[in-house]
Amino acid sequence: MTLAEDALIDAWIRNNHSPGNGPVNVYQCEDCGNFHFTSKGEMNERLKEEWNKGSIARSRRAFDFERKIKNR
Repeated sequence: MTLAEDALIDAWIRNNHSPGNGPVNVYQCEDCGNFHFTSKGEMNERLKEEWNKGSIARSRRAFDFERKIKNR
């Protein structure tokens, strides 16, 4: 589950999601056994914690800066 949560947080950083916009949690699919994002239900606790303490905003700034440097 931790890798799926990491991917969810990374998606928020890279795709500029915000509360009410984009995936809010992960679940393990009964058909394939893999984890998938969902935009339904409550926000994942770890995602909520990272959002509230500003980690996602800081990581976005770093990601955007890195992208600008690479595209020079």
